[in-house]
Amino acid sequence: MMNMINVLIVEDDPMVAEFNRKYMEQVEGFQCAGWASSVEEAKKFLAERAVDLILLDVYMQESNGLDLLSFIREAGVDADVIVISAASDMNSVKKAMNFGAVDYLIKPFHFNRFLEALTGYREHISIVRERSLLSQEELDRLLYHKNSTKDLARLPKGVAKSTLAMIWNCIRQHEAQLFSTEDIAESAGISRVSIRKYLTFLTEIEVLAMETIYGTIGRPVYQYHILPQAEEIMAGYDLSSL
Repeated sequence: MMNMINVLIVEDDPMVAEFNRKYMEQVEGFQCAGWASSVEEAKKFLAERAVDLILLDVYMQESNGLDLLSFIREAGVDADVIVISAASDMNSVKKAMNFGAVDYLIKPFHFNRFLEALTGYREHISIVRERSLLSQEELDRLLYHKNSTKDLARLPKGVAKSTLAMIWNCIRQHEAQLFSTEDIAESAGISRVSIRKYLTFLTEIEVLAMETIYGTIGRPVYQYHILPQAEEIMAGYDLSSL
């Protein structure tokens, strides 16, 4: 079993950084080593700790992420970089590639593209760590980032794939756009406590969004609806294989 891949997230928006961390930790083999909100913070972090991979934003309030890429190469820091940025102009992309970024994701991105980037990198580092000599096929995978789309997102502890598939099927078949925990519990035949756990998970990975409905009396009612990117995100869990 390969060692965990340590990742530094360089992003000035704490909510986006947390979003990227949650996405990353759903992919087997990766763990977050830290977060830096600027290039200077990232430099200080890298001076004290080694990481394998940096998830790097370009546009930050106090700095440009591409300056960190330049520093990494000039200082000989042994870390790879995947750029995750709203910067889609050719100049930024070309500069990132010239400085050795191994992948470039344009915000907003779908989870499957993020999954593809990380699984491709995982294969890359596995070859680098385990081989002293390479076959042509292995070298081609390193050079052209060929990866297998069979690598799937990892479910958190306590979330069973079969149960998730059944609940997701009930959600998709629900006639009303909005639905509650009770609605899905009734159609799935599962306790509300269990359903609530799965709906929370689906909300965290942005398959569902939760709305708070306030009535005239009593407690607020929490209802959910499916987000546009839901099908693509759920495809990463390969529920159709059950």
